Amino acid sequence: MDTIWMPEVDTRIKPKYRGVVQAIREAIGTGQLRPGDRLPPVRDLGWKLGMTPGTVARAYTLLTDEGVLIAEVGRGTFVAGRDKPQMPLNLLEIDSTPHNTGGDTDTVNLFSPALPDGGQARLIRSLLAEIASDPPSGVMHYPSRASAAPARAAMLHWLRSTPLGPLDQNDIVLSHGGQNGIMLVYQTVLKGRRPLILVEELSYPGFRRAAEVMRADVVPVKMDAHGLCPDSLAAAAERHPEAQLICTSPEVHSPTCGFTPQARREEIVEVARRYDLQIMEDDCYRMGLAQAPSYRQLAPERSWYVTSLSKTITPALRIGCAIGPRDQASALHRSAEHGFFGLATPLTDLAAKLLAHPELDAITARCRKGVEVYVKSAVNILGGYDLHWRADVPFIWMHLPGGWRASAFCRAAQMRGVRVRAAEEFAVRDAQSPHAVRMAINACVSLRSFEAGMERLRDLLDNPSDEIGV
Repeated sequence: MDTIWMPEVDTRIKPKYRGVVQAIREAIGTGQLRPGDRLPPVRDLGWKLGMTPGTVARAYTLLTDEGVLIAEVGRGTFVAGRDKPQMPLNLLEIDSTPHNTGGDTDTVNLFSPALPDGGQARLIRSLLAEIASDPPSGVMHYPSRASAAPARAAMLHWLRSTPLGPLDQNDIVLSHGGQNGIMLVYQTVLKGRRPLILVEELSYPGFRRAAEVMRADVVPVKMDAHGLCPDSLAAAAERHPEAQLICTSPEVHSPTCGFTPQARREEIVEVARRYDLQIMEDDCYRMGLAQAPSYRQLAPERSWYVTSLSKTITPALRIGCAIGPRDQASALHRSAEHGFFGLATPLTDLAAKLLAHPELDAITARCRKGVEVYVKSAVNILGGYDLHWRADVPFIWMHLPGGWRASAFCRAAQMRGVRVRAAEEFAVRDAQSPHAVRMAINACVSLRSFEAGMERLRDLLDNPSDEIGV
């Protein structure tokens, strides 16, 4: 219910938002605020207290992170019920270090996507409690393929709408998130002392990080709005006969929001077959339905698929999977078992319950809707600039206007309390990159805080610096 509560803030407490936090805690402790009460909107309370909306929003965010308050998209901020958990599981780290922003503003971290809580935190806690009281796999044995079989079956259920071709649970190898899945594919596929990998000229940095660990070279390949250019891919394969693997993100390309249509995928498969290249598809960023057949469906003899729960449920659990060609399933399993024996049994027990749970589809739909609200809000604020976005993709790609270089823009944005990623972070070393930035959707901050960050970015874009260096 709504409340007419007005806090008495101790103005001696610095920074100011901590005074608001204390006042809310005291009001809850004395019963002035009760479970279910709706707090005043950020702007209204800020005006009444003579503070900036950012100060109040920061207080609300801190208490929401602790589970004292609950923020519901489109409805407001409420006092949590007494039976509510005290700490959500799906939080992205949010840099709370004060920045020289010229005001009392929140830091909005847009480096990596962070999901809203669509009910997954409650469900995960409930399932963890069940497992703690009676762990199906026990707590005294090493992981094994047999103990992980229910989790693989649940993963198969979770992937049921993904066009992967013939698939059963024995084809699935569980991983500690998507990055670990990439490493498992590299360890299975790459041969020789100095293997070589082909990637899109702008691509997920984790491809390169994993390659460094494997002592593999990475060669960028020209791309366009539809992904890898087949002619450029063939030319790269000609120049580098030692190339073994193509790494690509055809459904949701990070950082550009691009999509590779089926016709282009078929051309890439033709090049891969001509030069005997394996294909690894990173599908970790997709939140909605797949729009085209996977490479594993188009070229099952040479395609590898990696995904995780990070962009659909939570990044906290570090659960994902890798799937290879049928005749490579045993080799892929061995890469996991020889590397780390397999996921811990309590984690596989959780995956078995979570990924097959009847509530999960509705929860992930709410998460997608929540991300869409943030995406559309950002587009409404920054829509006058060159944006690439999709409603169900948790980031936005923006080409900067004249007067801005990406690195300078990122520094200026951070000074104003907004952290974004420059295009060069997605390019190989010494490669040319466009003057563009990627802005991830962080739905773990309030929508008002997020919008305030977008407005600060728009102000930067509208007023580029005219300073030059000598």
